Amino acid sequence: MELFTQDPGAFFRAFWVTIQLTLFSALWAVVIGTALAAMRLSPVPVLNWLGTGYVNIVRNTPLTLIILFTSLGLYTSLGVELADSSSPTFLVDNNFRLAVLGLSIYTASFVCETLRSGVNTIPLGQAEAARSLGFTFSQNLRLVLLPQAFRATIIPMGSVLIALTKNTTIASVIGVAEASLLMSEWVENSSALLLIGGLFAAGFVALTLPLGLLFGWMGKRMAVAR
Repeated sequence: MELFTQDPGAFFRAFWVTIQLTLFSALWAVVIGTALAAMRLSPVPVLNWLGTGYVNIVRNTPLTLIILFTSLGLYTSLGVELADSSSPTFLVDNNFRLAVLGLSIYTASFVCETLRSGVNTIPLGQAEAARSLGFTFSQNLRLVLLPQAFRATIIPMGSVLIALTKNTTIASVIGVAEASLLMSEWVENSSALLLIGGLFAAGFVALTLPLGLLFGWMGKRMAVAR
């Protein structure tokens, strides 16, 4: 393919951006999602309502709208900047971080529900035993419930990560130079649509298939015995 042979580095650079988007977004999504799961499991009604409201609203909002809001709402309208404005790469860095923010906010709702389902698989007697030993809610959650929930939800978490990898394509709507943006540029400048589509599809399969196999192996190896 002529476009690929002219600049093969562009293909790998675009997928490197996709990988970076996935990794940073996954990290923040786990942090936010864990906090949300704690809120949803909290005995404090206000925290429970806030966590439930966040999950229900964000999970049912299209990701494209969330990404556009981070760019048009936070940056364009409110002037929120996530990069050094004096940097020559300010726009690229700012758009990348806004995309990470949007992807993290969206994916966190799925991480939260995955963890909550994992907590629900833990026998109630374990939480009651921890309370009888004088554990506070936070100690119970940190020492008893969440460690088991993470182990019980390794495979579902893998599915969330795979979905996040594919969702990074939405970042192209605010100009992040990831794989789908490069694909659209190549499609506009070439007639080999099937070949280009097949090349980028193979790239995403190369990213997601090993993830599925890895999380499947980890899930079986680290499963909690019941």
